[in-house]
Amino acid sequence: MKDFFDIDSIFFTVLGYPMSYLEFVGTVVGAFATWWSAKANIWSWPAGLISVTTFFFLFYQIQLYPDMFLQIFFFVMNLVGWWEWTHPKTGEEDQKSELKVSQLSQKQFAVILFAGSLATVLFGTIAGNLHEWFPILFNKPSSFPYLDSFTSVMSIVATFLLIRKKVETWYVWLLVDAISAYMYFVKGLKVVGIEYAFYCLIALVGAYHFTKEFRSYPQPAR
Repeated sequence: MKDFFDIDSIFFTVLGYPMSYLEFVGTVVGAFATWWSAKANIWSWPAGLISVTTFFFLFYQIQLYPDMFLQIFFFVMNLVGWWEWTHPKTGEEDQKSELKVSQLSQKQFAVILFAGSLATVLFGTIAGNLHEWFPILFNKPSSFPYLDSFTSVMSIVATFLLIRKKVETWYVWLLVDAISAYMYFVKGLKVVGIEYAFYCLIALVGAYHFTKEFRSYPQPAR
């Protein structure tokens, strides 16, 4: 079991690329979780719990510290999302008695994006100094402190929007996934990078599916 959580413990090698157990499990299970989310399938949440646990250990070992801390948040939010989707409030349920899809107002969306930008500056500064403040825990500088912090912050935003089944979650995820794919390729995690490039396509599917479902509901008279 200890070897499983070591990024140097190789599961198999394909086309000269060594695939660790951590990267393989996190990638495959994460792909299922993301696809199920795009289809508003409740199984996305338990699959997400498995994926974020493996990525926590992986990100620590490649010095993507904001991403590492983000997995703790994701673990808790997967539990919250699982509950929210299966226990909607009166008037928020769909035909399956699950939480139905909804949209933000333009003002709400703008405020959320502005707050996310401010948080990026704050956490990017913190991430850039972790190796100096806590050298025992973080013996190497953070990779891409601001870019990594941006994807981490906006992933939090997107997760809250997904928990509430907001259409806008998929536009945020599209931006996050595109930037993440770039970072992972640069850090040598080619399979994870390919996965996140694929997530961009899933985000488009999610935006289409959520929008279509939202428009299928009876709209209130104006």
